[in-house]
Amino acid sequence: MRAMVFRGAGRPLELELRALPRPGPGELLVRVLACGVCRTDLHIADGDLAPPCGCVVPGHEVVGTVEGLGDGVRGWLVGDRVGIPWLGWACGECDDCRRGRENLCSRAVFTGHGRDGGYASHVVAHADFCVALPHSLDPVDTAPLLCAGLIGWRALQAAGDEARVVGLYGFGASAHLIAQAAKAQGRHVFAFTRPADVARQAFARTLGADWAGGTDTPPPQPLDAAILFAPDGALVPLALSHLRRGGRVVCAGIHMSDIPAFPYALLWGEREVRSVANLTRDDARSFFAFVHEHPLKVHTTPFALERANEALNGLRAGTFEGAAVLVP
Repeated sequence: MRAMVFRGAGRPLELELRALPRPGPGELLVRVLACGVCRTDLHIADGDLAPPCGCVVPGHEVVGTVEGLGDGVRGWLVGDRVGIPWLGWACGECDDCRRGRENLCSRAVFTGHGRDGGYASHVVAHADFCVALPHSLDPVDTAPLLCAGLIGWRALQAAGDEARVVGLYGFGASAHLIAQAAKAQGRHVFAFTRPADVARQAFARTLGADWAGGTDTPPPQPLDAAILFAPDGALVPLALSHLRRGGRVVCAGIHMSDIPAFPYALLWGEREVRSVANLTRDDARSFFAFVHEHPLKVHTTPFALERANEALNGLRAGTFEGAAVLVP
């Protein structure tokens, strides 16, 4: 098998030829059809999010075909279409897991971080944490749904059903999907981009955004909620300044630069700042049920597996709309 391997922060991923892995008990061997390139992968490559081991194969937006079953696997057959998300395993025994918050499990293992992910021709995954997918879905278009879509969906739910005017800060892979989901729910969407990024603002409007502008421009009306996809802590007080009383800022990234000090007056009036962390299997079930009823237009830029470093550089520079996807 072929794999693009992370071996240290700031170093390009290295192409490596490996023996085909064998699935252990409860695991699936999956042939990768497509793997999305997520900002979390970029945080790993840049050293913002260190993997627990010295090297790892990144990638956690994986769509593939089951090629092998480990002992004890039930409910899966060779040939099934499968999705592999960020949450690779949770213990099921701790207080958080028992309370339905497996995303907060202190022993959780994450795909492409604590275990090898989908920047490869093949990957092994825990069967219980995989997502069953229909063969009718295009693998390249589906891959970004497994994190950009899922974490965006969790963030949209955290914004609250009562949030009818939602601001999205950073219009990349997640926001371009969640803008459509929010519109399908009857919400108003305001898209915030880097100042003067008129191309991305126009892109947001093509996906239904009611307004799009730079972060240096105030929105046309106060926000009920703001979701921050851009990993810039300075956006937190800025978003707070645009909230109505009782509004909420949701930080959707796994990593963000430090939040600067801001006056208490921005938070007063029962405004809130909260984060979303990882995802649960229930998130996957509810999101894919929603997508079945409300298909999303997924904008992708495909790259061959060996061009993974080029895809990461493009994500860092913001040179493409929507999501980059590796196609082994």
